[in-house]
Amino acid sequence: MTEDRHSAPGAPPSPFDRTIQHDAKRLAILSQAARLFNYKGARATTLKDIAENLGLTKTSLYYYVKTKEELIHQCYMAALDFHHGILDQVEARHSSPSERLSSYFSLQFDNWQAALEGRGPHIAALLEIASLRGSHRQEVESQYIAMFKRLRQYLRDGIADGSFRRLEPTATTRALLGSIDWAFSWLHKIPADQLDAVAAKAIDILAHGLYGGKGEYVPTAVNVYDPVDRQLEGFDRAQQKRLKQDAFYKTGTWLFNRKGFDGTSLDEIAEQLHVSKGAFYYHIRNKEDLLYNCYSRSIDIIEDIHKQAARAHNTGLEKVEQTCRRIFYFQNSSEGPLIRYSSITALPMVRRREILDRTDANSECFGNFLREGMEDGSVRRIDTFIAQNLIAGAVNASMELSLWRKIDDIDAAAIDYFDIFFNGLLPGQ
Repeated sequence: MTEDRHSAPGAPPSPFDRTIQHDAKRLAILSQAARLFNYKGARATTLKDIAENLGLTKTSLYYYVKTKEELIHQCYMAALDFHHGILDQVEARHSSPSERLSSYFSLQFDNWQAALEGRGPHIAALLEIASLRGSHRQEVESQYIAMFKRLRQYLRDGIADGSFRRLEPTATTRALLGSIDWAFSWLHKIPADQLDAVAAKAIDILAHGLYGGKGEYVPTAVNVYDPVDRQLEGFDRAQQKRLKQDAFYKTGTWLFNRKGFDGTSLDEIAEQLHVSKGAFYYHIRNKEDLLYNCYSRSIDIIEDIHKQAARAHNTGLEKVEQTCRRIFYFQNSSEGPLIRYSSITALPMVRRREILDRTDANSECFGNFLREGMEDGSVRRIDTFIAQNLIAGAVNASMELSLWRKIDDIDAAAIDYFDIFFNGLLPGQ
């Protein structure tokens, strides 16, 4: 008599069902890989790291996944399956666009808490899609686009039935996803027993905006770019060197943003700038140094923008708005791009910590402006830590807006993009 390897309908899973055992082990591998990817980065995580964390040998791990490329692909597809599963849930449970969007956002926090408490799997932050190759990248991008369109449809439906304000749906969807994607960088600072309250406060900010006045907040007139005199002095060698290095950093940033760390070639950068490899290596020692300097350049620019806003005699909310628009300009104009944080995990931990500490300081500048706004009445009473991180996530993702919609007027696109943070999703009360 042969053993029945499949459980009867409604019965608990059989411990002898090899298919169930295989799937459970595969999910455990993907969860552990996602946890390490989110902390160390996909590039810095080895198959040996994952095997050791699970108490497996590398040989045992190879039974489930052959290469790291395959593992990243499976992790990202599992993450997208998870997100689509959440969307399936909210669509089954809720009919109104506002309830669907609120529930989707809340469930992101629930998943974080479940993973923290061991009740659910870790879900990979989709930071290094650009590192994938060929069909792996196409498959992940296809599922991501499908998720984006489902969320955007909630906005379009809500605008059509009057439950949402008239926002630009593509820009608003990108801003919302940017805020969600950035949660991995700050939610670990929140005690587990406070996550439900944090989720409610975050949803309230997105629903009602930051503006503390009556009616809708109207964007201010601002010169998004104060030009700097870049005239090259023929005998100023230090200036010549700085301009050449800046050209390397801009081109490197452009490629890191689009191809990831592994996909970016130093030879390709030299070729794009029409310089010899010898001239390139005179300024740049290696690819890690280039990436580090690309981050340093971007943070220098953002720090200068925050300082400029701090000196202005504006309300707190105006300082937040103008800072967002100026950063958006640098990200999307010929002065940019600024670095996308999808490659941050390619840096070794010491350098990564330095970059993230400077990034947190810039994010805290938003918090300072928001506290000023609560004092002068331009910002309603909100949790500034949550608000500054929601904005920081959207700022980081804003350079990708051009992939989703045409940008003819950079500042007008910035106003569309950040509108949700100032005026919220819901019509004014």
